[in-house]
Amino acid sequence: MLLFLHGVGDGDPSGKWKSAIEQSLQRTGYPNLDGIPILAPTYSNALMGVDEPQILPIRTFKTPTREAAKLNRRNFERRLSAVERRIGRQDEEHVINVAVNNKAQFLHRAAVDAAVTAPLFKQAANYLNNEQIRAQVLTRVLAKVPESGKIVIVAHSLGSVIAADLLLRLPVDVEVEALITIGSPLANERFKLEDLGDSLSDPPINLGWWVNFRNAWDPVAIRRGLSSVFPWLLDHTINTHFDIDMAAAHSAIAYLDHSTVAATIGHAVFGDSKRERISDDEIADIPLDDTESRAILGLRYGHLVKNELDRELRLRYLPALRAVQEQTISDLRVHNKLRERPIPSQIARLDFDSSDPSSPLPEPSLRASAFSKEEAIAHLTAVASTNVIAPFEISISKDAERRSMEELASEMGLKRQLGSDVLEARKQAQDILRDRQNGKWIKVGAIVAGTAALAFGAGGIVLAIAAPGLVGAAAVTGALASFGPGGMIGGLITAGTLIGGGGLLVGSGGGSLANSLAGEETSVEQFEEIVALQLAAMLVRTTQSIDSDPGVWQFLTEIEAKVSRQHERLDEISDKKAPTVEALAKKRAIAARALKYMSENGMEPGDHAKA
Repeated sequence: MLLFLHGVGDGDPSGKWKSAIEQSLQRTGYPNLDGIPILAPTYSNALMGVDEPQILPIRTFKTPTREAAKLNRRNFERRLSAVERRIGRQDEEHVINVAVNNKAQFLHRAAVDAAVTAPLFKQAANYLNNEQIRAQVLTRVLAKVPESGKIVIVAHSLGSVIAADLLLRLPVDVEVEALITIGSPLANERFKLEDLGDSLSDPPINLGWWVNFRNAWDPVAIRRGLSSVFPWLLDHTINTHFDIDMAAAHSAIAYLDHSTVAATIGHAVFGDSKRERISDDEIADIPLDDTESRAILGLRYGHLVKNELDRELRLRYLPALRAVQEQTISDLRVHNKLRERPIPSQIARLDFDSSDPSSPLPEPSLRASAFSKEEAIAHLTAVASTNVIAPFEISISKDAERRSMEELASEMGLKRQLGSDVLEARKQAQDILRDRQNGKWIKVGAIVAGTAALAFGAGGIVLAIAAPGLVGAAAVTGALASFGPGGMIGGLITAGTLIGGGGLLVGSGGGSLANSLAGEETSVEQFEEIVALQLAAMLVRTTQSIDSDPGVWQFLTEIEAKVSRQHERLDEISDKKAPTVEALAKKRAIAARALKYMSENGMEPGDHAKA
């Protein structure tokens, strides 16, 4: 059932809003509204005056207990995140041109006040300031709403204020699957209902999700998003290019004609019928490439961690894992399409219906024969050093982390102890490099992988690994270009590259990376993480009696030389307590500690000791 709440004016008695949305739905691949019950109450005359005294309809939904509210908020966020990802895929504009938006903001400074003081907005003022009129309108709308069932509310302009007011007054057996507001003035102080902000401080328990669309040219809606009032909803800006006629930009027709708005309404009304699932002709039973292998390992580790958590923590971890898995499969699908390569069946089976919170989340499986011991060390060290649920951050116990890493090593066909050795090496590397106790290990997903200067800037990782003649450089460069340095895949690729030692980080490209690490764009924490990644991998090789990698020594000595030179150059002229000079001194000490430890423990090139 679809409930449309109109704004000021005559209430659109000819139903132009319905024609607009049907045409737009069909353009975006959805059916029309035939067979969908439509509720479109009109109340324009009720906004002008009071027929007879009315009392404000009572609130039927009471504030839930603290625990119930917490669970409701978590479930609401999961549903809203799924819608947000859908909108991101649908919206081809992505980012509104900054120059256009600035022009709109300049024009709106004068237009906003003119719009909200226009004669038509007297109806809005009546609703906001006259409790009798407010009661009359709400009573008229509620008379049209059934006593039970599911509804989708689309509300324009003042209708969005009425919709927010209505949420807590609906019959208790009515569930609002979605609230979609367009051209809403709720963020404007002049349209503020004093009791709404407090009453809707959290999502109401009868609401599935709420998306607010605002047009870049709409003088009523553009000043601020509704998330400034209700932080838990989703604001999304569209551009209908009505830069001359701002009244048209505010109209319901302008909004409903936009493909992203239509697709969001279509999703709310018809469900996931338009979602593109991986088709059979895209799938082939082929081996995973290196990027796909890393992704599977990261996802598998995430599932193993989930299985180790208690109920309360798992309730938070699972939606994060669902979001990451959905994004990972989507990214890999696009990545393979660009290369005109089929999707491996091992990847395709992990696809699931992310819009349905009850749909099962497929668990990845590993093929043990796919990893040599040396590959496994690099992969496990990368996984242990990466936040596999980025951008979410959830702390887990050391025991859960250890058991998960041991199980991951076992599923890779290796001894469980290797998982523990990787974690111990990570901690040991941290202790070696730091001159302070109780420092917190920062995952790659939060530090290295989030640094655009390291990954894409001059002298960054992409340039470093793209040096001529480096084995695998093109593949890794292409992967980083496709996925970016952030997120789970980007984090694993970046960590694996940094662990590569002599395979990827030495030579002319390594010099460029060393310059970047010595520069201001790399923080002390990021520098320490990069050195620690390589040192940790070397420590694991020691425990597994595998020869040390001479490339790590070469790279660290090159870093030390670059940092030392930069420090000496600046120290002679700059203030002694200058932040840049102090940061370089710390970087210099970190590199020296790593090299000192390696030299004292048989990891220096020319030593015959095993590492």
